Amino acid sequence: MKIGIVTDSTCDLPHYFIEQHDLEVIPSILVLDGKEYADGIGLSRDDFYKRLPSAPATTAAPSMGEFSTRYDSLLRRGCDHILSIHAAGKLTSILNIARQAAKDFGDRITTIDSASLSLGLGFQVLAAAEAAELGLQAALDAIESTRKRLHVFAALDTMNNLRRSGRVPAAVAILGGMLNIKPMIELTNGEVKAVAAVRTTKQANERMLNFLLQLGPLERLAVLHTGTEARAREFLNAVMQKASQSVPRDILMVNVTPVIGTHVGPNGLGFASVRK
Repeated sequence: MKIGIVTDSTCDLPHYFIEQHDLEVIPSILVLDGKEYADGIGLSRDDFYKRLPSAPATTAAPSMGEFSTRYDSLLRRGCDHILSIHAAGKLTSILNIARQAAKDFGDRITTIDSASLSLGLGFQVLAAAEAAELGLQAALDAIESTRKRLHVFAALDTMNNLRRSGRVPAAVAILGGMLNIKPMIELTNGEVKAVAAVRTTKQANERMLNFLLQLGPLERLAVLHTGTEARAREFLNAVMQKASQSVPRDILMVNVTPVIGTHVGPNGLGFASVRK
């Protein structure tokens, strides 16, 4: 059985993974300072984060037609079944649009809620791609196994963007509104939850490292940031000093896609990990 895999641009997978596994990645829509972009096209991530503090930004999901076109193309190219794996359904309408498009293709498409974002989604897509040669059930099992062992944490420099997005519980937003407080959140089961609050970036980095160290040996790890590469590299160096025997050899460092960064805000740090 030949399995095609579709995801969306919030997966944050580097291009070499997309090419290696022949993934179909559907871009979400970014509107920055009144101009519309397909996520990842026509605007670099570095440029986006430089402009974000002063330029109004919003996002939109891809159209149903975009999904239908990709599904039809894969089936015409010989795929027997398609796995369409997407960003948390509680946080975005992408999954619902994919489901609507999939109805036109009968039982040949399975849509999956990753209940996550960024590499929290991306690692599930990778697991499916690596298991797909063993069949549909093996790919589904790989996704479920990865999701059960997945942890996604972030330390935000500001709550303003997330509060404006409406994608955060009121209690978390209030926490972020306190003077000189940097909220730390976990994305779990498709929801944003407050896990701590600190006053300085240094404290946030230390707390983030403690969260990671408590997870034990890791199968996959990505350091995530929103336009603050120096901070991310400092965190990665601390990880290697404290936990080099517990982390994978290949650790990704990802400047998070603008469609997520619009809601998270600049200068944030996080990680996505999968326990062994």
